[in-house]
Amino acid sequence: MEKYILAIDQGTTSTRAILFDKHGNLQATAQRECENFYPQPSWVEQNANTIWSSTVGVISEAVAAANLKMEDVAAIGITNQRETTIIWDKLTGQPIYMAIVWQSRQSDCYCQEMKQKGYEPLFFEKTGLVLDPYFSASKIRYILDHVEGAQARAERGELCFGTVDSFLIWKLTGGKVHVTDVSNASRTLLMNLHTLDYDEELLKLWNIPRCLLPEIKDTSCVYGLSDASLFGVQIPIAAAVGDQQAALFGQTCYAPGSVKNTYGTGCFLLMNTGSQIIHSKHGLLSCAGWKIGSEINYVLEGSVFVAGAAIQWLRDGLKIIQDSSETYRRSLAVKSSDGVYVVPAFTGLGAPYWLPSCRGAIFGLTRGTSQDHLIRATLESLAYQTEDVLQAMQKDAGMKLTALKVDGGASKNDFLMQFQSDISNCDVHRSLISETTALGAACLAGLAVGFWKDKQEIIDNFKSGSQFTPTIDEEERSKLLEGWHRAIEAAMKF
Repeated sequence: MEKYILAIDQGTTSTRAILFDKHGNLQATAQRECENFYPQPSWVEQNANTIWSSTVGVISEAVAAANLKMEDVAAIGITNQRETTIIWDKLTGQPIYMAIVWQSRQSDCYCQEMKQKGYEPLFFEKTGLVLDPYFSASKIRYILDHVEGAQARAERGELCFGTVDSFLIWKLTGGKVHVTDVSNASRTLLMNLHTLDYDEELLKLWNIPRCLLPEIKDTSCVYGLSDASLFGVQIPIAAAVGDQQAALFGQTCYAPGSVKNTYGTGCFLLMNTGSQIIHSKHGLLSCAGWKIGSEINYVLEGSVFVAGAAIQWLRDGLKIIQDSSETYRRSLAVKSSDGVYVVPAFTGLGAPYWLPSCRGAIFGLTRGTSQDHLIRATLESLAYQTEDVLQAMQKDAGMKLTALKVDGGASKNDFLMQFQSDISNCDVHRSLISETTALGAACLAGLAVGFWKDKQEIIDNFKSGSQFTPTIDEEERSKLLEGWHRAIEAAMKF
């Protein structure tokens, strides 16, 4: 009987289950949306129980859609929104607070306090990260401070913390396994990149007890078996990987210097730096990419907080489009954005600026500005933000980018991909399979159980899609970028 790998892709806006065959072909998919809650400006929360129920639901739906049985699944790989923070009762498995989503800024006060005490260089050296509420540590501190008795319960070992991967593995194994992998642990502000373990000095600064935290394991590794009561059979859970590292792996960016960008809710650019940790001098982050046995790959990362979310804003906020697919046609309805620049800093600015207090802004409006100009300028903002990160990345790595691999929902927009190629002056390669994040998790799980023998077999299976090449000259490119940087500087001063 042919076997399949099941990938769980638990993202910010939905949970998906996707089945892949031996050749890396997508066989079936199921998806359920996850509701975000906004209790205050710049706060973003989710119901962790809904994340769990949606996961169980899509697993069953995907297997049924492929006309398969759970016995046909060789292994499960999990990829997840990374810094989203959940703390739950070790005995009941019930969360003690809402899941605080990676986008949420409600714990910024803790980061500012750490900065004022001069700790940012220490965190940067040990973790490769900046002191920002984006990461999990300040979110943990927030929950422990705002749920009565939580700190004492954590110290007594009664509670568990996890990013979404840990929570799902715990639930899937019936509470038997409390683990995470290096890619997710490296986004907590608690793991030392050099030792690949939690750092006692950092734990003390945050006053977070080690017993609250999951054990850090390899990325491609059998953590445990699913509880038989869930699906009738026990299935190896064989990979956990942060969504952006999963996309890098799924895009077969295995060689140092290879780069991918995922256009999702945010924009996430990662460069594989091999076994070398590169501490950025230009506002980027260093973190673990994946660990397979003795092999560790690190990455340089630039995170743009708002990308696809800006397109959702056009639809749900301004209501000038009904569906994101309209943006391609509407952008081409005008010859240019006519000097309009959108800075979509709805939850602050990420790399390379790191200004959480920044607000979104629109510049260059005239009486002649139409909805189409605004739509086009919003799409262009995704490419501009990407280019800012690419420039920083190339300076840190000391190399010139020649090609950019892309995936994610907005990468399906041909206008955006062509504009990205033009503004970054490099070839843009779009994967034929858009689900590269899920594919990366599937590949890592498959390697752990011998479904694929090695990475070369995965490379041989990889299917390339469309390619975009630059079409504008340097003068036009410089003029466009000059306008963008004026807009960014103005937004930062507001």
